[in-house]
Amino acid sequence: MEARSLFENLSPLDHRYFLSNRETFEKLQGYLSEEAVIRYCVTVEAALLRTHVKDSLGASARHLEAVDAMSASVSAEEVYREEERTHHNIRALVNVIKRKVPSDLRPYVHLGATSADILDTAASLRLRGALRAVILPLLLSVEERLIALCRDNATVPQVGRTHGQHAVPITFGFALAEYVARLGKSIQEIERRSRELKGKLAGAVGAYNATSIITRDPEGLEAAFLEELDLAPSEHSTQLVEPEYALRLLLEMNVAFGIVANLADDLRNLQRSEIAEVREEFSAAQVGSSTMPQKRNPWNSEHVKSLWKAFAPRVMTFFMDQISDHQRDLTNSASSRFVADYVAGFAAALGRMKSVLHSLVVDENHMRRNLDLSGDLVLAEAAYILLSTAGEGDAHELVRTATLACERKGSRLVEELRADAAVWRQISAQLERTLGIDPEEFFSNPALYRGKAAEKARSLADRYSKVVGEIREAL
Repeated sequence: MEARSLFENLSPLDHRYFLSNRETFEKLQGYLSEEAVIRYCVTVEAALLRTHVKDSLGASARHLEAVDAMSASVSAEEVYREEERTHHNIRALVNVIKRKVPSDLRPYVHLGATSADILDTAASLRLRGALRAVILPLLLSVEERLIALCRDNATVPQVGRTHGQHAVPITFGFALAEYVARLGKSIQEIERRSRELKGKLAGAVGAYNATSIITRDPEGLEAAFLEELDLAPSEHSTQLVEPEYALRLLLEMNVAFGIVANLADDLRNLQRSEIAEVREEFSAAQVGSSTMPQKRNPWNSEHVKSLWKAFAPRVMTFFMDQISDHQRDLTNSASSRFVADYVAGFAAALGRMKSVLHSLVVDENHMRRNLDLSGDLVLAEAAYILLSTAGEGDAHELVRTATLACERKGSRLVEELRADAAVWRQISAQLERTLGIDPEEFFSNPALYRGKAAEKARSLADRYSKVVGEIREAL
């Protein structure tokens, strides 16, 4: 094989992202590289040959050993060399295999199969392997760290934000619990769909034409062949496995990608100088800007979002590959190869998010400072609700007018509310009845108005800890 520098490769995945994700990408190579494509096709051809040995040759130990020896000896290089002569990848593979098995086995190599039987079945095996061995463990690591941060910060006060404006108080653990729940559900769906990928041995148009002259039970032969690979047959095949099995899995991966990008965006915004509630830890030698030495940019969070921008739109190609004329055309032959790039890009984003979460520094003082920035105006909702439940029919307008007075005079909301004795009596009575809190204490400490934020954070952390444990066992 030709030796070349990584930096001569065209795709950033093959130099920049390989170097920053070496361990992960080396694992993915075992499923997504061109060598892996050939190796998995060999695995599928070997399973078919073993099935024929068992079905037609009495499960001869000699023949089965010959199949195993062949499986271990086929190299990508020799298949590629043969393809230069045949200009057909699977026929090249078949020719190489035939040279490596006894003469009485050669008639059974690839017997009854069409190229897509091998390629689609191998693609399901490769995608399943990559997901279960690499992507799901990465997702679970991100989820576990989110759960830990959610628990650790369950009671840390933070101002809620809607439309970029201060809303009502929450806790930072509650903010993270959103992503614990969203990503947790997506992980469950990815794991389930990874188990539902299918294979086929139904021939050139999917109607078992070829295998019908090999056996009286072609569907039984297909099931036996796929059982060797721990796969089930596609319910209906053309020349191809129904594309929706892989499509739905890839779409759910894109859902998870979007969730991780959304988290990255939130963390990036919380690192703004004027907010500064969290920060990505910098190493002693790390540089934030080539010209501004003081900069500590949220570059990892930004990188996750940037990867999402690059790879999420590829979902359109996944949809377009759903369509094939009649029983098969070749319009997916190039586009489907880039699924490997998508999986690698997603893995790179997950690795970067894992790094962000493990180095995340939470500044509780700045969170409290920002919560206090709007004073007790963040309790305007609470005042309105308390007045309404006390029977005040125009409660919202009363409180809205009071907030306008606060803005005009620079006063506190509690001062404006206290100025109306009847209003203050109603609020005080309702606070005592519902929360058992003194109104002076309540309005001087907005963090008390957090609803069930802390409880919800802990509850979701507990729930998805169990989910993570169950999926780890399943893997």
